[in-house]
Amino acid sequence: MSESTISLKGVMPPIPTPFDESGEVHYGALKDNLERWNEYDLRGYIVLGSNGEGVLLDEEEKARVWEAARRAIPAEKLLIAGTGGESTRQTIATTQRAADAGADAALVVTPHYYSPKMTAESLVQHYTKVADASPIPILIYNVPKFTNVNVEPAAAARAAQHPKIAGMKDTSGNITQLAETVRMAGPGFQVLAGSAGFFLAGLAVGAIGGILALANIAPEMGLEVMRLFEAGALAEAAELQRRMIPVNHAVTGRFGIAGLKAAMDMLGYYGGPVRSPLLGISEEEGQTLRGILKEGGVLT
Repeated sequence: MSESTISLKGVMPPIPTPFDESGEVHYGALKDNLERWNEYDLRGYIVLGSNGEGVLLDEEEKARVWEAARRAIPAEKLLIAGTGGESTRQTIATTQRAADAGADAALVVTPHYYSPKMTAESLVQHYTKVADASPIPILIYNVPKFTNVNVEPAAAARAAQHPKIAGMKDTSGNITQLAETVRMAGPGFQVLAGSAGFFLAGLAVGAIGGILALANIAPEMGLEVMRLFEAGALAEAAELQRRMIPVNHAVTGRFGIAGLKAAMDMLGYYGGPVRSPLLGISEEEGQTLRGILKEGGVLT
């Protein structure tokens, strides 16, 4: 593939969408959160990805959120919009709206409702058609735990030949697969580790950065792992990586988006409620989460 015109190197949080108590998007909180994150050397933000509850917003809401986020995100930081849908036609239309709202790139989750038919051939065709029509670069979003669809390295490498398909977020946690994707897709295709739980391992096999939920509440941790790795301080990087794992698990797998938002509230960001049908965490779960954050050094 030809070299992408966009550099994805660095750490990016997939930001939660703030809602008020009536379930409406809280645009003031979105602006305030972004202004605080802007103080860190983050490469940019994923807006309306999985942690952003993107599947729970309608198309008009999505456009307004991207527009509001763009106003709060400096030009030198990326706005990557989650635009994936079940049909290629829908995905193209949503990606166009994201571009119109100022997105620098689109993160496109695999179609998955008809998962048995989401073969390598159908996925490559889907991403190629989206990229053909898109005014902005495309990232493949591989998240099998949600979709039950896995983008195999050979399929990613075929899609990578398209000049508009800039890279891939791999949340599978399969480091062998991530390494094979890097190897088979070749130079220019930018692979991002999709979780803080395996960030260092991903960097070690060729990922150029990470899209990390943990970076919403502890951006300095992901940034420091990457700095230490690039400096060759692998023992220190590994020590920090081990400390990150239980905290990351708490705000992703264990308590999910509600836990991430609760952690944000504890740290002075605005987390707020999740949107139905998701449920908030209980008071007991909140106390457990607070203890994990303290033990991990995220909360004093």
